[in-house]
Amino acid sequence: MHRSGNISEGSENFAKSSVDWSGVRDVDEWLKTQPHEEWKKQFEENGYLVVDSMLNESELNIYRELYDRLLHGGIDASSHRHDLGNHEAQKTSMENICQIMWPSLFVSPLDQGPVHKRGLAVARIILGDDMSFDFDMLIAKPGLSDTPTPVHQDQSYWLDMPDKRATSCWVAMDETTLDNGCMWFGSGSHKSEVIRAHRPVKPGVHVLTCDGCEDELTPAPLKPGGATFHHGRTLHYSRGNTTDKCRRGFVVNFRPLAMVEYERANKFDHGKTGLDGIIDKGATHQKA
Repeated sequence: MHRSGNISEGSENFAKSSVDWSGVRDVDEWLKTQPHEEWKKQFEENGYLVVDSMLNESELNIYRELYDRLLHGGIDASSHRHDLGNHEAQKTSMENICQIMWPSLFVSPLDQGPVHKRGLAVARIILGDDMSFDFDMLIAKPGLSDTPTPVHQDQSYWLDMPDKRATSCWVAMDETTLDNGCMWFGSGSHKSEVIRAHRPVKPGVHVLTCDGCEDELTPAPLKPGGATFHHGRTLHYSRGNTTDKCRRGFVVNFRPLAMVEYERANKFDHGKTGLDGIIDKGATHQKA
């Protein structure tokens, strides 16, 4: 995740497509079907949480259609798109790891859909009622791109904020497996307030990794519509996609509203105003 340049007025003046959320289950109705009483306990103990049924099939289809339009240019998000895997030679005709920051700038009202609303509800259960939306993104690993995302902690990329509560909600558009790049997490790695020593994954690249951590990680494969939530200090990574189909993930991040305001006051906007001026476009955002 990068430290952005100046935040200018008019950052949301993009050509927008629309989405209709009528008929989608209300967040409170969805919560009634979930074992949320145990979520806080699991998250506090492990630093991550698996929610098996974030979206049903009809909801998934809405997101998949929008996702593919963004991925293949039907919705032009080129100003906020880059290769998160350019620390390796390009493997296919697409980016090794395609990242599109702030898809909610291009689709209205994307931030009123079930991923954002249910994600926020979970974030407030596990981290407190003051949790708020920070930013969203898409991360796709094309088939045969075979580019791993290095082991890291998201907090190593962030401002040093007084309140470090934060969680990333990662929703699977497709089944995620060991072979196509499911998430792996280091259980309990969030408990230390000291961030591991990180280094660039290779000279001249801003992508960070921490050494000697792989043995601490456990895979968290997901069925389509499943989700993971992980703390900003939780070690995680994902393998490269060696299958012939794309692995698509939709990500929304949450942190206390006061800390979102703190970020913006310090000109830290997660690429909302665009990716120009970033040191290394392939390496300056949250990974996996």
